[in-house]
Amino acid sequence: MRTGLWTHEAFSGHVTPPGHPEQVARLAYVEQALSDGRFATLVRHAAPLAEDGAILRCHPQSYIDRIVGAEPATGWRQLDADTHMSPGSVEAARRAVGGAVAAVDAVMAGDVGNAFVAARPPGHHAERETPMGFCLFGTVAIAAKHALDHHGLGRVAVVDFDVHHGNGTQDLLWNEPCAVFFSSHQSPLWPGTGAEKERGAHDTIFNIPLDPDSGGATMRAAYEGRVFPVLRALKPELILVSAGFDAHRADPLAQLRWETTDFAWLTERLCDLADDMCGGRLVSVLEGGYDLDALAASVAAHVEVLMKRAAR
Repeated sequence: MRTGLWTHEAFSGHVTPPGHPEQVARLAYVEQALSDGRFATLVRHAAPLAEDGAILRCHPQSYIDRIVGAEPATGWRQLDADTHMSPGSVEAARRAVGGAVAAVDAVMAGDVGNAFVAARPPGHHAERETPMGFCLFGTVAIAAKHALDHHGLGRVAVVDFDVHHGNGTQDLLWNEPCAVFFSSHQSPLWPGTGAEKERGAHDTIFNIPLDPDSGGATMRAAYEGRVFPVLRALKPELILVSAGFDAHRADPLAQLRWETTDFAWLTERLCDLADDMCGGRLVSVLEGGYDLDALAASVAAHVEVLMKRAAR
């Protein structure tokens, strides 16, 4: 089996103001890293547009209409202190959702062994009716609901290792008994959510706050002790990953000090669990990562592990 890659040139059409960390160059660096000969066997796909029906799994029509109506004809529109839209933002956000949903479909069909979705804007901060943290639609939460509703799965797991708490995914899956959400994140740090006591309506939310400057060894111990045993006990039929690479020591927005090798280790361990529980079915979707060189190196390490595991 091979690893599928979903991306699209329209992701460069979502343009943020000069100096904004969530910039077009992020995906250019990722694409350059994945153009190396090591990645020649990736099964590459254009991310399709998600229609309203897909997005409605997590957001109401009134919210979709508000986001569509907020897209400017020229320049930028600022939705909050951090979140901007430009001409092309709606298409990019729809294709991020469409790519994640298509990757789930391909993995479930056995067309690819696992998948990575190189998309922007990110999605894990978008709440039911609130865009925030650079995010417009809850991409991974929508993909999880699609897996449950369309494919009839009984249990899906979302693992979010972005340095910021996935408050949007938590909000969108709070009342979903069949989706289990794990978020490791620096605390204290924006957005200020993600305490261990936040458990969801069905005790399916697991937050793992990590101290600033705690490093990769602390992360590995936390996952070995607090994430992997719960995942193994819950036996999901699909693992979705919110793959944020802003916990890297070079990232300008946080201080968790992970190395590129830490992301490779975590990917290996998640693939181990996917192999043991759900036939290797794993879909990873890009979230954060704002040092361009560190992002490119970390994505390359992440995807290289996915490819190696899919080829087994």
